[in-house]
Amino acid sequence: MNVHGSEVRRRALALLRDGARNADVARALDVPAGTVGYWLHRDRERRGTCPGRHDPPCPRCDDRDLDGPAYAYLLGLYLGDGHIIRYSAHRVPSLMITCGDAWPGLKDDCERAMRAVFPDNAVCRVRRTGCQNIKVYSNHLGCLFPQHGPGPKHERTIALAPWQKQIVDVHPWDLVRGLVHSDGCRITNWTTRTVGGERKRYEYPRYLFTNKSDDIRRLYTDTLDQLGVTWTHCTRHGNPYNISVARKASVALMDTHVGPKH
Repeated sequence: MNVHGSEVRRRALALLRDGARNADVARALDVPAGTVGYWLHRDRERRGTCPGRHDPPCPRCDDRDLDGPAYAYLLGLYLGDGHIIRYSAHRVPSLMITCGDAWPGLKDDCERAMRAVFPDNAVCRVRRTGCQNIKVYSNHLGCLFPQHGPGPKHERTIALAPWQKQIVDVHPWDLVRGLVHSDGCRITNWTTRTVGGERKRYEYPRYLFTNKSDDIRRLYTDTLDQLGVTWTHCTRHGNPYNISVARKASVALMDTHVGPKH
C-alpha cells in the first residue's frame, strides 16, 4: 500500500532530480525524511546512478585510530540499549541505540560518541513514540562490537575481547557512564529512623543498574571494583538484576564521573 500516493512520489522525485535536499522535500510535501531518502535511493537504483560504494577504514581491519573514551561510552550504551541489525532492503548493517525523549542530553551524548567512533559514517536519528533511535551504518560493526550475536544478550555469553579490555582498563569511567546512562539511574531513596523517640525521614541519593545479563552485570561490578566504588546486589522478587551504589563516598565518585541522565 502506498500511503503517500504516486503523485506525491513523482513530485518528490522531480524536486530531488533538480537538486533539492531530502529534508527540504520532506518538509514541502509533509513526508517523512526517511521515506524521501528511500524514494531517492530506489530512483537511483532504477536509473543506475547510485553513488559508488562507501567503505571507510576500520580501526580493527585497517588500523585506523579509535577514540578510546567515546568507544568505551558507546560500548556501555550498546550493551544496555543497543543492537545491531541488517534489514533485507539495506546493503549495510546498522547499530541502533534507543534513547528516551525524557533525556535529550543522553541523545546528544550518544550521537557525539557515535560520530567520534565512526567519523566517516553518517549518523542519524529516527523518531519513535517516546524515544529516538540513534543510528549509524557500517560494514565493520561486527569488528567493533564482537558481542553481537543471535538472540537477547542475556541468553548468550558476553565477554570483552582483549583489545576491548585494554580500552576499558584505560577509560573505565566512560564504560560505567555508558552502562548507567543506558540501563541505570540516579534516584533519591528514603528511610525512617527513630531519634529521641521521634520517627524521622531521611533521604539519600543512590545509583541503580539493572540488566538481566549476568555477564554484563559482572562487567559493571568488576569495573566498579577497579574504581573503588562500593556496590551491593539489590534482589527483588528473587531476581538479582539490580546493582546498587548507595555509600556516600561511592555516590560522590559516581556523581563526579557519571552523573544523572539529563
